[in-house]
Amino acid sequence: MKKTFLAASVIGCAAGASAQSSVTLFGVLDTGVSYYNTTSEFYNNTNRVILPPALATEIGIHQTVLSNSNTLNSRLGFRGTEDLGGGLSASFWLESGLATDTGLGNGPGGTIIFNRRSTVSLSSSLGEVRLGRDFTPTFWNDSIFSPFSTIGVAANVISTIGTNLAVVKGPGSAVAASDNYLRTSNSIGYFLPANLGGFYGQLQYAFPENISQSNVPGTPSNKGQFYGGRAGYASGPLDVAVAYAVSDAANTTGLNPAGLPTFVNLDEKIKTLNVGASYNFQFVKIFGEFSQVKDQSRSTTPNPLLGLLVTRGSGKYTGGLLGATVPVGPGLIKAAYSTVKFDNASGSATPFAPKRDASVDKFGLGYEYNFSKRTAVYATAAYIRVKDGQNNPSIMGATAGTAPYISTGAGVSGYAPSKSTGYDFGIRHSF
Repeated sequence: MKKTFLAASVIGCAAGASAQSSVTLFGVLDTGVSYYNTTSEFYNNTNRVILPPALATEIGIHQTVLSNSNTLNSRLGFRGTEDLGGGLSASFWLESGLATDTGLGNGPGGTIIFNRRSTVSLSSSLGEVRLGRDFTPTFWNDSIFSPFSTIGVAANVISTIGTNLAVVKGPGSAVAASDNYLRTSNSIGYFLPANLGGFYGQLQYAFPENISQSNVPGTPSNKGQFYGGRAGYASGPLDVAVAYAVSDAANTTGLNPAGLPTFVNLDEKIKTLNVGASYNFQFVKIFGEFSQVKDQSRSTTPNPLLGLLVTRGSGKYTGGLLGATVPVGPGLIKAAYSTVKFDNASGSATPFAPKRDASVDKFGLGYEYNFSKRTAVYATAAYIRVKDGQNNPSIMGATAGTAPYISTGAGVSGYAPSKSTGYDFGIRHSF
């Protein structure tokens, strides 16, 4: 339901809204009951016989919760546009995530902040220039070309791994640990105009905003810097897009107590390329995505005998998704299979230190029944299987909810992520 100037004035925005051509209050409340379960299996990568503690080959963890944001992200937002004449317009968009089970925001400390989006923009026949906090170009393909988007128990597992990678490797921020994967702050974006015969695209750059120290080599750090773009074509039943982005996860210059460089430095970049497409046959809509993410690091350390040692590391995450939605009266059946393969290019291949790769496969099935355009009920189920989960468990240990795995042994012997299941049953209302 759109609320114009009168609704905005109720919440104290009357003074700011009076110059607008339109102001809209909008939101989503998505709440359900969810059950999550994980299984961690005992593994042994040694040439010795090792029994699991108390002979338990598997450890299961389960959790039942009142959940939120299972089919659409719960949110509260305000957006507005002012016609400046001559084809030029100004817009703003403020959007906050909500935890509907507690009534809190999902910002740091449970505060209500506009952490989902906070932008101001100018638009004309030449396109739109947008400033502020916004989605990254590469995230859009993970979200749009998946029947379950990137939320709920059946979320695209490519997105789950991408989020884990950002949380573990960085750069993160005070707003969200997943920043530079899902969203980025301090960004400048450009969007092509909408009248290009179906072609669309965007470019985005985010400032790292780190402090520079004069007379110190290597400062400021580029940690947090992001740049990327997306281009696509949508016409009739077809939508296809490609995106690429680079994020500086780490960029440090070692200094001694006197402030002089030690030449112990680290530079780490996460490079993402993905391609997605969908085609609507009316009786069924097909989705597909291919994704490749490279985590590339370079560290330098001085050595008294060999000079400056340079160590390079590389991990590659290759993912794919196939999915479909089938309309049945006022309802919608959804199904998807997604997978990610981790290739540890830095690993060795000796008998005692095998090359540490891993993979994860996910199946999702769901049904939504729409009482109206604004209100729906839903049921979703998902199953995840992790292979060689002891290798890179913090990133490849994808779950269908918030129940964690047991991970021990540092890849030698212990427990590793193995299986996860999840179920969502809930109600969604949009306004």
